[in-house]
Amino acid sequence: MTEPVLLDSSQMASFVARGFLRFDGLVPDDINAQFIDEVGRPPAASGDKLMRAYARLLADSGIPAVPAGTPLADAYPAESALGRLLRLPRVRGAIESLVGPNSTFDHHFLHITFPPAFYALLGQPNVSQHTHQDSTIDTRRAFDIQIMYYPHTVTPEMGGTRFVPGTHLRVVSEAAIARYQNIRGQQHVVCPAGTLLVLHHGIWHGGGVNRSDQLRYMFKIRINPTVRQTRLWNTSDLGNDHHRQRPIFFLKAPPEPNDVHTLLTAPEPWFEADTGRLEYLNRIRLWRHLLGDETFDADYWLTRLENEPA
Repeated sequence: MTEPVLLDSSQMASFVARGFLRFDGLVPDDINAQFIDEVGRPPAASGDKLMRAYARLLADSGIPAVPAGTPLADAYPAESALGRLLRLPRVRGAIESLVGPNSTFDHHFLHITFPPAFYALLGQPNVSQHTHQDSTIDTRRAFDIQIMYYPHTVTPEMGGTRFVPGTHLRVVSEAAIARYQNIRGQQHVVCPAGTLLVLHHGIWHGGGVNRSDQLRYMFKIRINPTVRQTRLWNTSDLGNDHHRQRPIFFLKAPPEPNDVHTLLTAPEPWFEADTGRLEYLNRIRLWRHLLGDETFDADYWLTRLENEPA
């Protein structure tokens, strides 16, 4: 098996800051086609209730029902589309960098957004999924990842997944944010076939409205770590001077865009001028956890708070 391509420090810092990594068109076309064949297609619009249509599709699907807690390596047959996908060097590398080797399968699900004709037969409105944070209130420093796989091209009309970068460390109770449909800086997934979105489990997201005449597929796999998530990525680019503080506020030149300090302190459009700074603190604490070093700081944010001379 080809060696995994681990993430670098800039990619890891971007994930810590923004809560996602995106890999456009990473999965080859033959795997995408195989996945569509294996997962199956729901019946044409017939007026069936949505859950009934889903139940029939899942019952007939070639995707296995996998118990929670199964080692990820044992979740899918090796020659299945998902087995092949998870063995791709960059996919394996991303998983191992974020949650480590020998990670655990949590759950998976096939998300389909149906075209307007399906809802017209039901006499129901075609609306977007509510904004939510998956599962329940989760205050861990450790994190799970969720891989969202788009096996076909997603056009703007298909209502691709929307998500809000940087929300993953602002913990809420699942659907407490359901009334928020448009947030500054949110992204909608419009992508080529074979795109993967790798998310921190806490990111705010929801499915969009499909206004096309095509089904939109997205397959999600949630993965848990089994080791402490410390220095799992390729740290060869992490210089010995990564602790060094730099000038802040009064600058002679723009900061390096891919520098870890810059990435950890880059605001999102939805950040408020004051409470948005709390996200910097959360990011730096998470980076300390991943680095295994409680002395690291970016732009002095935690150091000034921890300065309590005896």
